[in-house]
Amino acid sequence: MTQQDLNKLFDEKGNLISPTLPEGIKNFLIDIDGTITEDVPNETPERMVTCEPFPDALAIINKWYEEGQIITFFTSRTEEHRKVTDEWLVQSGFKYHALLMNKPRGGNYHWIDNHIVRGTRYNGQFTELVEKRKMVEVFDDEA
Repeated sequence: MTQQDLNKLFDEKGNLISPTLPEGIKNFLIDIDGTITEDVPNETPERMVTCEPFPDALAIINKWYEEGQIITFFTSRTEEHRKVTDEWLVQSGFKYHALLMNKPRGGNYHWIDNHIVRGTRYNGQFTELVEKRKMVEVFDDEA
């Protein structure tokens, strides 16, 4: 995926605004610790080298990558852990486009964005994604 592959968008005044991905392409932001491998806190960085990837995560994520989806790992590990994390991802066989460090720690994320955001909570197994209707919090457009 290159910058040329993005769909250019314009606002009502003709100003260029943030682009979108082509139809059917998803931008996956995937946590590392506790999601694609055991939960390794920043306080025990020596375990970042020895932890094993979850085989189902490796298979599904690499499948998404091969289908043309955008794979970005998003972690609470600090910038200090970038090299060991990148090396671990490569040695473990993960295919990905980017690695974002310094995600806020503590969980219970509430993401606010001007683009469509879908949240999928990891519950112990990577499988194909399915669509289900669930209750979500949204901004009150009547306020």
